[in-house]
Amino acid sequence: MLITRRRARTFAGAGLLVTAAMLATACQSSANASGPSGESSVSAKSEAGAGNEASAVGGKDTASEASAKSSQAKGKGTQDGVGSGAETGSGGRGKVGQQCGANDISWSTRAESQAGGYILIIAKAKPGITCVLPAELPTVAFGSDGTEAGPAEQAVGQAVTLRKGVTAYAGVNPKTTNENGGKELNSIIVGIGADDPNPVSLRVGTITVDKPIVTNWHTSAADAVPFDGTDQ
Repeated sequence: MLITRRRARTFAGAGLLVTAAMLATACQSSANASGPSGESSVSAKSEAGAGNEASAVGGKDTASEASAKSSQAKGKGTQDGVGSGAETGSGGRGKVGQQCGANDISWSTRAESQAGGYILIIAKAKPGITCVLPAELPTVAFGSDGTEAGPAEQAVGQAVTLRKGVTAYAGVNPKTTNENGGKELNSIIVGIGADDPNPVSLRVGTITVDKPIVTNWHTSAADAVPFDGTDQ
């Protein structure tokens, strides 16, 4: 009986040691498992946060770039300006930087005595309009047959921008021949180039037309005297 009791105690003690060893191993495994797993979780959260921050920064950059492109487009539109119009003061918009048409201009004429007598054409932009008279002769025609004035100057002039405060002048000599004869007329037809769809008819009094000539556009009336080109 004594031997049996001792064996039972020995087995019981050994069982306790085994159980304790198993519990220790389980705790160590649990600790090791939670450690790396916890670090991985924290690292993943950190990387995710960094990714979100980078995405947010990228979004800001994209918005900034879009704003810059929009500003550049508006700036370009403002710089280009051509054809965009200018305020006329009455809520309308006038032409800016475009070639003038005859209907953009307020016209008048005046008889002058120099060069044997000529007609001074006076052109002013209508209120609110800014437009360009090209560097070419005005188209001046006479009579039902459309006789056109030739050049009074040997070189083409410069373009003239008509706007408030700027007046353009061209001089027309209706008769450059010394012989008698010619067509008796009392008006001239003026256009801005041969393709002007809206030429105007200007009253000039009675004139005799024979081989007429016309100057380029000038901003000074003194420069618009139509001497015969062969006399210059």
